[in-house]
Amino acid sequence: MKSRLMFPLIAVSLLASGSAFAQSTTATGAVNGARTGGAVAGPVGEIVGGTVGAAAGAAVEIPNAVITSVEGVREPSYVTIEEPVVVGEPLPASVEVRPVPGYTDYRYAVVNNQRLIVDPHTRRVIRVIN
Repeated sequence: MKSRLMFPLIAVSLLASGSAFAQSTTATGAVNGARTGGAVAGPVGEIVGGTVGAAAGAAVEIPNAVITSVEGVREPSYVTIEEPVVVGEPLPASVEVRPVPGYTDYRYAVVNNQRLIVDPHTRRVIRVIN
């Protein structure tokens, strides 16, 4: 019985870790993973879900130096897009993404007067800096 629940539990925990991606914190990933895992498979599910959620959250945690660097950008936003900027969604090809000095794993863009941290490989928004 437990083994039949394990695969769906892991799948649901990974999906739940999307909120961890959106907020980019290990603690939030663990809490959301435990909550989802507990709903699916009880106490054992909480443990597995919390562990998976924390791992997913840690994998996308952004160094403070990157956030500080992007917060310091004071260039005006020349790019306006009609669709809302959503964490986890890719930016249109028309948006220029620029390197974050000293960090090859991140890029940034200024869109609709918002500073964004972007994954350089997928162009997905990792974080919105207000």
